[in-house]
Amino acid sequence: MEQTNIPETVPSETAPEPVSPPVKAMKEKDIKSVSVKQRVTKIFVQFVLYAFLTILAVSILFPFYWMLISSLKTLTEYNEMIPTLWPKQFCWDNYVTAFTGELDLGRLFLNTVIVGVVSTLLSLVVTIISAYAFARLEFKGKNLMFGALLATMMIPGELFTITNYITVSAFGWLNTFTVLIVPFLVSVFYIYLLRQNFMQIPNELYLAAKVDGTSDFKYLWRVMVPLSAPTLISITILKMMGAWNSYIWPRLVANDAAHKLVTVGLRGTAFMDLATNMVNYPAQMAAVVIVTIPLLLVFIFFRKYIMRGVSRSGIKG
Repeated sequence: MEQTNIPETVPSETAPEPVSPPVKAMKEKDIKSVSVKQRVTKIFVQFVLYAFLTILAVSILFPFYWMLISSLKTLTEYNEMIPTLWPKQFCWDNYVTAFTGELDLGRLFLNTVIVGVVSTLLSLVVTIISAYAFARLEFKGKNLMFGALLATMMIPGELFTITNYITVSAFGWLNTFTVLIVPFLVSVFYIYLLRQNFMQIPNELYLAAKVDGTSDFKYLWRVMVPLSAPTLISITILKMMGAWNSYIWPRLVANDAAHKLVTVGLRGTAFMDLATNMVNYPAQMAAVVIVTIPLLLVFIFFRKYIMRGVSRSGIKG
């Protein structure tokens, strides 16, 4: 009986099974549903984020808005039981009272500018020389000394108030511009900031300058200072703003009319009627607006320099 040889079929590459229309439609539906969920989730997250930022912005800006509208109200409207969010009558005389009243705002501005400019210039000189010494010069105990300076940043500044007050009292500096300038000429943070920026400058420039016979002082002012201009601008702005906003130390050591600063004058009794013990808050708010405008303009026009200087100083340790 003959057996017929049935040739074995070699399995070949099978073509993909055709997807039935219902299954294909279900897959497309699932993809669309997932895409819709992702869009809804993204929209919800963005809504929550922007709502939070809006609430945060309103909570920050509202005190400034209240200060501004209060400076334009009359004293009667300001003392009403139900506060108004917009002045019923604009009273521009409050700004005139701020300048011509007992406050003597012009004198306060002059004292603050003198202290701010002089302290900033002297502090820049001290900061540049100190940062250059810690960044480029080699001497024994340099790292130990710099570490000790950094350690002082952990001590709150208020702890130095008593010892500084005793020191300046012994020197006879009370109620002078000297006591407002000298005690805070050295800032460890500014020295650290500028030192980090100096260390980013290639050492080859220093070696080439020494080969040409350039002194350290000339190399500092001709090379390092121009290259570190953004950081120096940041330090200048921050130091000036710090001098403008200082209150505790000027209130303690220089409270006389000839040396009083603007922050101390605004908190005095210049806006109080001694007969009725009532404070003219609208006029006081007008003075606060006038004092706030310079700092606001400095921040608006120089904020990029502050950020650029701080970011450049933090690249290399």
